[in-house]
Parts: sequence; C-alpha cells; structure tokens
Amino acid sequence: MPKSSFYPQGERRKYLRLDSAYPVQFKFINADTNEELSSWIQGFTSDIGKGGICLKVHKFGPEFIQLLKEGRALIVLELDMPITKKPVPAKATISWFNFLEGDPEKCLIGLNYSEIDPRENNKIMRFTRSKKIFVPLVIATIILLAAAFAVDSCINIKLIRGNKVLVEQLVKVLRDSGIAKQKIKEIAREKEGLSIKIKALGVRIRSLEQEKQQTRAQASRMPELNSQIEKLLQEKGGLQEQLVTVKNREDVVNEELVRLDERKAVLEKANLDKMYQWLTVHQNPRTGLVMSFEGDSDIAGWAFTYDQSLVIQSYSIFSDFSRAKKILDFYNQRAKRINGLFVNAYYVSDGAPAEYVIRSGPNLWLGIAVLQYTKQSKDTAYLGLARDIAREIMVLQGQDSDGGLRGGPEVQWYSTEHNLDAYAFFNMLFELTGERRYKDAGQAILGWLVKYAYGKAELPVKRGKGDSTIATDTYAWSIAAVGPRKLEELGMDPDKIMEFAESTCAVEVSYTRPEGNTLKVKGFDFAPRQHVARGGIISTEWTAQMIVSFKIMARYYYARNMAAKAQGYDQKADEYLTQLGNLVISSPSPTGQGEGCLPYATQEMADTGHGWVTPKGKTTGSIAGTAYALFAYYNYNPLEMKD
Repeated sequence: MPKSSFYPQGERRKYLRLDSAYPVQFKFINADTNEELSSWIQGFTSDIGKGGICLKVHKFGPEFIQLLKEGRALIVLELDMPITKKPVPAKATISWFNFLEGDPEKCLIGLNYSEIDPRENNKIMRFTRSKKIFVPLVIATIILLAAAFAVDSCINIKLIRGNKVLVEQLVKVLRDSGIAKQKIKEIAREKEGLSIKIKALGVRIRSLEQEKQQTRAQASRMPELNSQIEKLLQEKGGLQEQLVTVKNREDVVNEELVRLDERKAVLEKANLDKMYQWLTVHQNPRTGLVMSFEGDSDIAGWAFTYDQSLVIQSYSIFSDFSRAKKILDFYNQRAKRINGLFVNAYYVSDGAPAEYVIRSGPNLWLGIAVLQYTKQSKDTAYLGLARDIAREIMVLQGQDSDGGLRGGPEVQWYSTEHNLDAYAFFNMLFELTGERRYKDAGQAILGWLVKYAYGKAELPVKRGKGDSTIATDTYAWSIAAVGPRKLEELGMDPDKIMEFAESTCAVEVSYTRPEGNTLKVKGFDFAPRQHVARGGIISTEWTAQMIVSFKIMARYYYARNMAAKAQGYDQKADEYLTQLGNLVISSPSPTGQGEGCLPYATQEMADTGHGWVTPKGKTTGSIAGTAYALFAYYNYNPLEMKD
C-alpha cells in the first residue's frame, strides 16, 4: 500500500480502475516557459478518469522528486491505448503522488488534464468503461454459450440420430425391395415351369383324344385310353391350381413391391436432400471452399479444384447461387495461380495451396462450373474467369500439332478424359459467347479424339494417346461430352461403348456397411476387375457417371421413337441408382450432423489402376461421389448445357 503522500489539498479523482496497464510516455516541462526539464520517462496507466489519469512509474529517479514537490512543473503525456492508431498527446498538472512500499523509485502520480483532445478523451473513457464490464460480460457470454452449446448438442444428437435412421430405413427398404424382386423372379421361373408342364400335358391329352378317334373299332383299347386321359386331366387340373396359387403369390409380392417402391422413392428423395445438406454444412464461411473428403486425416481440410466444380454445380442445380458465388469468388479473387492456371488443391481454412500440381482437367472443370452457373443464374460476373482458363488452355493446346491437350504444362502425356473435358468446355463457351475461336478449339480437340482415343470395336475408347488402358470414366464421358448422335456421325457406335463399359467394368462386390451388415452391391469399377490385383471395387462417382450416360442414351432413343431400347437404358439407370442407395452412409463428423453422403469407393486405400489410391477410412465421405449421385438422380449432365 502507498506509504508517503503529497498534495493532501489536491482533490482525488474518482478514477476507474483498469484490468490491464497500458504504456504512457511522459516528461516534465516548465509551466511558464515550456522548457523541457526531463527526457521521456516510461510509465503505465493505473486508473483513468475523464479529467485525469493515475500513472504508475517503476523506475523514478531521485532527481525528479523535487520537481514533484515543488508542483511548478507540468507533465507532457503520450498515451498509447489499444483503440488509437497513434499515441494520444496531452498535458496535465500534478495533483498528488505516493511512493509505493517506501521505495522512492516506485510511485503513483495523480494528474489532472490541462490539455487533451476531447474526442480522444471520450474515446478513451468509452474504452475504459467497456473494460470494466468486459470480464463480467465475458463470463456471462461464456455461460450463455455453454447453455446454447448444451441445447445445440442435444438438438444435434437428435438430428444425427434422425439422419442415421433415415439412411438405415433406405438401406432396409432397398434390401426388402431386392428380396421382393428376387421372389418375383423365382415366381416367374415357377410360373414358366408350370406353364410348360401344362402345355405338355395338353399335347399328350390331345394325342390320346386323336388315338381314341382312330381306334373306335377297337373297343378293348377304349377303357385304357379313357383312364389315361382322365389321369392326365387330373394332373393338368392340379397344375392349373398350382399356377393360380403361384399367380396369387405373385400378386401379393407385386403389391408389396409397389409399396416398397413408393417408400423407396420417398426415402431416396429424403436421403438425396440430406446429401445436398451435407455439401452445404461443410462450406467454410471464410473461403467458401468445401473439403473434398470427410474422414481421411491425411488430406483433412483439402479442397480439390475438381470437387469444387462439382459443388458449384450442385449448388446451382438447387438455385443456391449465393453459396456457388462464394466458391467462385475464391477462385476469381484469392486463389493462387501458377502461370495463369489453378493448382489441384487448396486448404479449406485459409485458401493456401495444398498441392502444387497443375493439371488441365481440374481447370477445365472449374471453367465448366462457371459456365453452368452462368447459364442457370444469368449472372455473367465470372465469365472473365472462364475466359482466363480458356486462354491458358488454348496456349497449351497450341503447342500440339494435332490440336490435342496435354495433361498439364509440365507433363508430356495426353489424357482422353482431359480432352473430353476441353471439348465440352469449348462448346459451352462458344454457346454462351458466340465467339468462333472457341468452336474452332473444340473442333480441333474432337479431331484429336477421333485420331487417338476412338479405336477398334474391341476397344472403343483408349485412356489417352498411345495408352490402351481401359478407364470407365472415358466411356461415360464420351456419351456425356460428345453425345450419341455425334459419335454415330464419327463412325462410333454409342451402344457398343456402353455395352463394352458394362461388360468390362461392372462389378458386384460384398460391401460391409458401417453398422456391420454386409450387402451384395453392383456398380462400376475404375478399371476392369481382372486387370487389378485387389479385385473388384465400386467407385460411387464413376457409377453415377455411367447412370447419367444411361439416361442420356434413353433420351436419345425416346427422341427417335425407339421406346423399347430407351426403356432398356432407363431400367439400367434405375438399377444402378438403386444400388448406389445401398452405399449411402451417415456423416461421421459432428459438423456433418449425420447427413447422408457417399464414400469414394467400397474399399479404402485401394489401387484404382490409374495412378492413385482411394482415400483412407471406411466411412470417409466424398464430395465427388455425393455430388455426382445428385447429378444422376436429377438427370443432370455437367458436360452439356441445357435450359
């Protein structure tokens, strides 16, 4: 406590005590001449009032004590407060001072302002008062937040449970529907067997009737023939009764299947809506980016540019243009580019590059997303971004005498996939802008595809220039980007392309769901099963791509009044879309709130056959798989612009 005090006649100010000390520079000057009587001395705020301030000084030399006692000196101040850009200047008279614990080098000095900017003083006082209420306010806020968190946690727990139940209900309905369809197939086989037997008996009965007509003179044969005919008629009657029973069973199962299909349609729609919500809850509010994989710690927080393209288009399908704009703003204003092109991946949290790799495909897909957004929203603000991408891609394309596109500026290989992307992108850009150079660029790409990608009937689509590896997506995207009509004009058979992809890359695998039950699921592998040692796996994204292509083929044949062929493709699309439903999982993170999503594949850390492995984690949610499943359900082709 203070032991010495001076200026007892001075009025003590009713100061506000601060929780934190802030630096103050001060020096003594002559009150009459303004002559400096000391150099700058370091002090700290202790208490503050509107009319003055209390300074605490830790190192106060004895040469200044006389100046304090005489009371003829003024104090010049510079108050360095957190709320001001520059120190606030002031002048003050000495009202009182006390030495602390009898130490002449530690003292408190009470000052009354004689000069200070009123606006700055008011600002300091507002800050001082806010500091006084800050701690209790923080405590109250913490209590309120804790209560809100507890309530929110309860709500989230219920929400997560509800979402998981929704996923489980869909899987159960799909399983029951599959069982019912299998029963119908078995009943159909049983019906067919009974019908064949009944027809055979009918033939035998007619034969015996004819024999009776021919042997009327032989009375001794008649009883035997009549007996045989009677037995056959009884047997036929028994079979007909069995057939009626089987048909009744079929009617019951069909009624059950109709009920299950109705329930399935409701649950599919509900789960797909939840899958869309999963894409929204993971959008970072600062960068707008959405993490590509939820569950793989090795790439946690990564946002791959290709995946962001799919999310932009998903948001646009749902007319959620404000969310799409957040991602587009990132790429338009903040994302680091290298030689004009974007890197493969950025960190969701701050937008810094996560992978310094540049590939043509992701840049083209970002351009495709811009154009699809522009078409659907009528907002042309990002067309410049699409033009930027087109300019750099055309520079790269210009380096190839055949008009093809390399995988990136620093690689020499050519990918059919990237060239299909480029063909679709340039056609879309021409459609929106009417600029002939984009159409010409697309035609050059098509010429490259004809020369290097589309080959013999036994291998309809090659993976790239000089690369005969089979990649499922090049088959699906040939239908989606080029289209069945154009393929036929080029001498390609779109039916053969689809048949080859299904016969070569479709697989049925055993998939163990997170809750433990194992299902048989059909879908499409990244590559032919026999070519990869790990056995068959299902890619949710590439299966969805094939579903989109099946639907494109169905539309093509409906337009040509070939209903039977169109219905065949529709049935395949529905079958594989149903199979994807068996793979829907609940989001594993608190942020995801149990919303539905799709894993990238049915195996973790598995070789795709194309130079990368599937993500780590059996419950890792994938943007690509989830977004493309939405495309498949809503019959949306990202490689074609439609009204």
